[in-house]
Amino acid sequence: MSNQLPVVIIGAGPVGLAAAAHLVKYDLPFVILEKGESVGSNILEWGHVQLFSPWEYNTNQAATKLLSETEWQHPDNDKLPTGKELVNEYLKPLSQLQVMQDNIRFNSEVIAVTKDGADKLKSDNRNEQAFVIHYKNGSKLEKVNASAIIDASGTWQNSNPPYADGVWLDSSIRDSVHTNIPAVQQQPEVFINKHTVVIGSGHSALNTLLNLAELKENHPSTKISWILRRESPVSAFGGEEQDQLAARGALGSSAHKLVEQGVIDVFAPFNVEEIDYDGSKYTLSSKEGNFISSVDEIVVNTGARPDFSFLREVRYVIDPIVESTPALAPLIDPNLHSCGTVRPHGEEELRHPEKNFYITGVKSYGRAPTFLLATGYEQVRSIVASIAGDVESAKQVKLKLPETGVCKTNIVTAKQQSCCGC
Repeated sequence: MSNQLPVVIIGAGPVGLAAAAHLVKYDLPFVILEKGESVGSNILEWGHVQLFSPWEYNTNQAATKLLSETEWQHPDNDKLPTGKELVNEYLKPLSQLQVMQDNIRFNSEVIAVTKDGADKLKSDNRNEQAFVIHYKNGSKLEKVNASAIIDASGTWQNSNPPYADGVWLDSSIRDSVHTNIPAVQQQPEVFINKHTVVIGSGHSALNTLLNLAELKENHPSTKISWILRRESPVSAFGGEEQDQLAARGALGSSAHKLVEQGVIDVFAPFNVEEIDYDGSKYTLSSKEGNFISSVDEIVVNTGARPDFSFLREVRYVIDPIVESTPALAPLIDPNLHSCGTVRPHGEEELRHPEKNFYITGVKSYGRAPTFLLATGYEQVRSIVASIAGDVESAKQVKLKLPETGVCKTNIVTAKQQSCCGC
């Protein structure tokens, strides 16, 4: 590799490692900073959950080319992996390649990105100045200079609140509720014969509801309530049988059936205004004047949002609604698009005012929930090509995604669909 400053990749998830694989292709130096102890650390927190898309869409071509030079075998294209399988059967073998091992720094939390000797206000020769990434490794503060930044840190650690106004009102409530997709079967004692409220309308919520319903089959006193801001749960069921990703369609169909059977109590619309906790039970009240009381557990599956806090000294720009780049926002607006209807996009749509600074992967989608891994892989292919000076390749953005067959319209009962980043 060359002696120039490395490209720093923030995050060692699927998209971050794919970016590294493309940098290897162009013989460009790189450093990956990963907050967790291993690759895919965020994914392992929902490792029990099965992805909607089969292996065909979950590996990256540049990465698999590197792996093909070893004894690694590509998993069955048609199989649906769990999050844990994605990490163990793909990301870990990729990270164990020597070129990756030499350049990944684990337990490295980025706390600030800036320019060498220049804050955000300084413009003179800014494009020629190196980036400086400050990060915390344990209790030690370290830094690394970079020629470019690819932020693939994701959004998993920054969950949206349950409240309708979009802010966490009470830190004690935040600490006591579940903000993940709980592994219900692995901790049944938490939910058996208790009243659990699930808040959210995306596929994380549907997964949680199905897991609770399975528990309820053997423990009928288990009570499940589902809170949605929408007028009806119909749109949350997605494409169902029309979905080209069969597992994603089946998820919606299964939830639909449970609602029709009365296994799940639906509260819609229910815009959460307050959550009271007496040390034993929760009571939720809505802006519509409704209440749900005697609640034992709350699962907040309302999605996540990007964390820009460590980017304050970088010149970036985001759409005021979606929180993606302004060029990308109209392409991923969840009011108009499903996973498969987002047209291919790459480096041009992901540019920020700061030269050679990019946000990619699920974080690039801001608050839009319509991300698929295949989209992120194409993003970093285009971005790395641009960084390497391969302008033509950067422009040739091609991507084929499975569609749901439906897309949200202005009719309240129209079927729409969103993804949880898989």
